[in-house]
Amino acid sequence: MQALYKDFLIRDWMTVDRAPAADIIRSVLAEYGLGWEPEGADRDVLDVEACYQKAGGEFWVIEQQGNFVGTGAYYPIQRGQNAVEIRKMYLLPEARGQGVGRFLLQTLETAIATRHFEQIWIETASVLAEAVKLYESSGYQPATGVETERCDRVYYKWLDRTM
Repeated sequence: MQALYKDFLIRDWMTVDRAPAADIIRSVLAEYGLGWEPEGADRDVLDVEACYQKAGGEFWVIEQQGNFVGTGAYYPIQRGQNAVEIRKMYLLPEARGQGVGRFLLQTLETAIATRHFEQIWIETASVLAEAVKLYESSGYQPATGVETERCDRVYYKWLDRTM
């Protein structure tokens, strides 16, 4: 996968991206006072091959002028109906406020719909106010059953069958 938005390149994760992707996620979590959990919620970033690629999902990195500025991913889950969970959608501060987050979310949704999934789930934390606003303004509905310890919100969305 490869997509362009302004001067941002969204592309498939490669093995050489493991450390930069982990650094982005660790940095954004720290910015919001959330902990990096390499043995828990963030183990998937350190084993993208098993957790995303072999599981039927995708993991992407976002570059701006050759610098890593974000990540986004999804994989199939048992919750819901023919569902995936969008995960690891993080942008460094310098990439925010330019529309790339909304573009990334829409691109993830399109990729997910193309693979014939029907429902998307997202877990997040209230402290990630920009993310909460993005999900709510993009048609995600609040739900219950948060599974990730550092998260306190969960949302779902049915995909439009015409996507």
